[in-house]
Amino acid sequence: MKNFKVKNTGMRIIANKICMLLTAVTICLQITIPVAAQQWTEDKINTWYARQNTVIGCNFLPSTAVNDIEMWQNETFDLPTIDRELGLAEEWGINSVRVFLNYTVWKAEAEKFKSNFKQFLDVADRHGINVMPILFDDCNFSGNIAKTGKQNDPVPGIHNSGWVSSPPAAMIRDESQWHRLKEYEQDMLRTFAADRRIIIWDLYNEPGNSGSKIKPQLLANIFAWARAVNPDQPLTAGAYDNFEDELSLLMRDSSDIVSFHSYSDASETANRILWAHATGRPAVCTEWLHRQSGNTLENILPIFRETDIGCYSWGLVAGRTQTYFYWGSKKGSPAPEIWQHDLIRADGTPYSESERLLFIQYSGGSK
Repeated sequence: MKNFKVKNTGMRIIANKICMLLTAVTICLQITIPVAAQQWTEDKINTWYARQNTVIGCNFLPSTAVNDIEMWQNETFDLPTIDRELGLAEEWGINSVRVFLNYTVWKAEAEKFKSNFKQFLDVADRHGINVMPILFDDCNFSGNIAKTGKQNDPVPGIHNSGWVSSPPAAMIRDESQWHRLKEYEQDMLRTFAADRRIIIWDLYNEPGNSGSKIKPQLLANIFAWARAVNPDQPLTAGAYDNFEDELSLLMRDSSDIVSFHSYSDASETANRILWAHATGRPAVCTEWLHRQSGNTLENILPIFRETDIGCYSWGLVAGRTQTYFYWGSKKGSPAPEIWQHDLIRADGTPYSESERLLFIQYSGGSK
């Protein structure tokens, strides 16, 4: 474009005012329009990790909840049991819990849901325990569509018979519904973005499980929506099955801190740690403990300690999820002699006193 001069004085004044206005608008836009946050650098996440106590935690639902809807909806939210059982966790030296949230409860009663979650954070903090919340989850062992209200009682003998996904799988497959998932995710993140009691956000548990047919684009969007909020806490989503497929690599390479599941023996668990550490980032195992395959406290905790891996075993007090039964157990099966998951019996006594002592040893002692 050629340069030109404004000869008319009046026109020159008008032109100058337009330029000044455009400059002001540009400055205003630069100030008020946030730039989406980026993945934390390796230096930033490693510095953050070095300041944390090494996590020795568990995945937690109160024993009175059959799934995460029953845990959080207002009519069945059981704070006394939560308080009592987190007290047991504290005695074991557990310093963090990973908890499943559920879109369906948020949709039905968002403010009550967030209030209940805040009360949970208050109680956990009193016991010296921080929290890793999970926003989305594709596991659906019951085969039912998630909905609030009375949940089905557990089927005797069957592992996790009442578990439902978050959200219902149909929303995962329907792109026209994705804006609702964005609204849920960003509301939760904005509400608790600066809460020091939250250690890490786990954005998605086991995407693709239970035949959800999740598209990689949705998983990428979920990370992008979270980055737009830019919470104080790091973000993750954990590989769990084929560690070299598109979803697993997308989760690893999008996470601030790498996470993974391992219900395998010591050798395979060590391989998964190598896979996680290949990024140069710290890592945390967000699900483990499968006693009958040798994935035991005695075999696996030393590996986590040697490789500086935080960890969350599955389950605390045996209850309505019945996760002490084996995967694939049949209706009416007797309780197995060797539990698959969980640490504490319904009466508060340890499944194994030696396991309790190991937790205390690896956490540096009970409080």
